[in-house]
Amino acid sequence: MVFERVKEMIVEELSVEAEKVTLESRLAEDLGADSIDAVELIMNIEDEFEIQVSDEEAQNIKTVGDLVKYIEASK
Repeated sequence: MVFERVKEMIVEELSVEAEKVTLESRLAEDLGADSIDAVELIMNIEDEFEIQVSDEEAQNIKTVGDLVKYIEASK
């Protein structure tokens, strides 16, 4: 499942507790991702799921759910 893999990656990348990562979690406000964290996370997502995320699209990804939807739509 895409969400489970994304959740694992966020827990590793941002050093947050797994239970804090939900589809509604906001990457910056709830999980503490700064711009560098966000770039690294997107790069890891691109590698893991073999997709490309443009800078413009990345700026529209605000929540974990947005990220999961984007990955699922890109497959």
